[in-house]
Amino acid sequence: MRVLVAPDAFGGTLSAPEAARAIIEGWHRHAPDDVLTAAAMSDGGPGFVDVLQAALGGELSVVTVRGPLGVEVPVTVLHVDGTAYVESAQACGLHLVDPLDPLHASTYGVGQAVAAAIDAGARRIVIGLGGSATNDGGAGLLAALGATADVALDAGPEALTGVTDVDVTAARRRVHGVELVIASDVDLALLGMFGATKTFGPQKGLTEEQILLVDGILDRFVEAACGSSPAERRVADAKGAGAAGGLGFALLLLGGTVVSGIDLVADAVGLIRQAGAHDLVVTGEGTYDFSSRAGKVVFGVASVAREAARPCIVLAGQVQVGSREMRAMGVESAYSVADRVGVEASMTSPYAHLADLATRVARTWSPRSQA
Repeated sequence: MRVLVAPDAFGGTLSAPEAARAIIEGWHRHAPDDVLTAAAMSDGGPGFVDVLQAALGGELSVVTVRGPLGVEVPVTVLHVDGTAYVESAQACGLHLVDPLDPLHASTYGVGQAVAAAIDAGARRIVIGLGGSATNDGGAGLLAALGATADVALDAGPEALTGVTDVDVTAARRRVHGVELVIASDVDLALLGMFGATKTFGPQKGLTEEQILLVDGILDRFVEAACGSSPAERRVADAKGAGAAGGLGFALLLLGGTVVSGIDLVADAVGLIRQAGAHDLVVTGEGTYDFSSRAGKVVFGVASVAREAARPCIVLAGQVQVGSREMRAMGVESAYSVADRVGVEASMTSPYAHLADLATRVARTWSPRSQA
């Protein structure tokens, strides 16, 4: 039996390559003769650059940038044939902030990484968005590229309070002649009931009261940067504007184009071709829930498997969807580490427990289990 193993990172516990290795190791305990192929995936969030470097090759460079709360952090930029790939999570990711501080976290470091890529000669820059600790509408990125305002743009959303004027002329000049590609893991807008703050603010530490506050601040930020008419503000409603707490909005202001992060990575690793060459596709992520349908790895991999007429199953830290939702996403079955060992244990020994789960799942799906 041939099995394609194409997981995402398991939020803060395992990288995508580590998750793939754990699944393969566990599966082989039951079915050592099965042929398993690792195809680590990303939707633009954590692991984006590593996955693309494994698929595309290229040269890596490291730049030091300002982290979400001001502490310097390293960011790896991948250069391939005039294109630079930047992973925003490396500059402003959730893993860089403890405790969470969404009112003050900034995307300034992402702008610094983009500037470094331009200085290195890139004429096309692909910025992976996802896993951010920030909710500043991309104001920090704009500041790093030269934008100015009547308030501080580089100190998080609270610092934007009272903003009335934002000038992005210098930032647009800085990126002139460079194609900006926004590889997003979500397609939500910036503002409102289904916008960035309401949808992902809680996981970044915003309370219900702060969600309303920050959404109002960002509404005024949009008006200051774009204008007050619906036509002028349209960019804030565009798909992907709300990605990474509004980084998508800032990059759209600079002329960026939104693409699906999972589709971009799938093309790079040849996922359609690989799925067709295997009998079963296995994917996974830390928490498999309804949000997995919104541009995430699991949904993207399952869609490719369906196109190739191959069954797809999910191995996850936690599974929070029912069988009907799974079928709607193209998933045959989903299996949870937490269901076997509990949530706490699944977080403390993630590699071992995921491998154990893969062993159990292989008994169901590998022909050897029928012997």
